[in-house]
Amino acid sequence: MHVITPTSILRHWTTDDAASLAKHADNPGVAAMMRDAFPSPYSLEDAQRFIRMATGPTPNLFLAIEVNGEAVGGIGIHPLDDVKHRCAEIGYWLSESFWRKGIMTDAVLSVVPVAFKRYNIVRLQAGIFSNNPASMRVLEKCGFIREAVHRNAITKNGTLLDEVMYVHFG
Repeated sequence: MHVITPTSILRHWTTDDAASLAKHADNPGVAAMMRDAFPSPYSLEDAQRFIRMATGPTPNLFLAIEVNGEAVGGIGIHPLDDVKHRCAEIGYWLSESFWRKGIMTDAVLSVVPVAFKRYNIVRLQAGIFSNNPASMRVLEKCGFIREAVHRNAITKNGTLLDEVMYVHFG
């Protein structure tokens, strides 16, 4: 898959991305807005492990966000299962040096139709930490609606946070 946006290229990860991934993901400010499975610090070994998983057999879609020939972030679609099998989750991150340039908005806008085409879903959702208003603005610009606030649903770095649920219906 190769999706050209106005500000980046979205493409599958390759083993050649490991050094760039480790460089851009190794930021406590990025990790603070991610689930605990996103390591901090983020080592070259962590990058290689992620790329092996992302390029192996998986129902998930994992794409690198490439700017100027370098992987500087990631975006993914994760189909849910059981009674939520018609739903998927979108997740993303971007290197801090590329924030506030419209890159993530362009990436999300480009991936939403891919998610609805690729998966048999009626709902695409994102749970955002309540201390991440920038991510909420990205989703709102991309047509997501704020559906719910799950009070005290997240504990990140010892801090109790609300989760703000955004949803797109295709």
